[in-house]
Amino acid sequence: MTGAFMEPHVMDRPERSRYEILAGEDGTETAGFAEYHLSEGEIAFIHTEIDPRFAGQGLGSLLARDALDDARARGLLVLPYCPFIRGWIGKHPEYADLVPEARRARFGL
Repeated sequence: MTGAFMEPHVMDRPERSRYEILAGEDGTETAGFAEYHLSEGEIAFIHTEIDPRFAGQGLGSLLARDALDDARARGLLVLPYCPFIRGWIGKHPEYADLVPEARRARFGL
């Protein structure tokens, strides 16, 4: 199909320890990622990056939401060491329950 535009979508890439957001005309270009460290029952978000060519399109927010929704679905506790993920949770308090209560103050949540 020519001229088709794929909606951006997020995929977990466990072999790379990161969620990737794919965008672009054919939906196969890696527009950004959120690196994580997975340990028993917890997912620690370390670093999030969006390619400058895709900046300002809301992809960081979509990446954060989908990664956190996946963590919730998997029953994982979230440790937002990454400033972007931490800031996103701060703006979306309905996700704060993913962060262990005893550690929220440490993350400013």
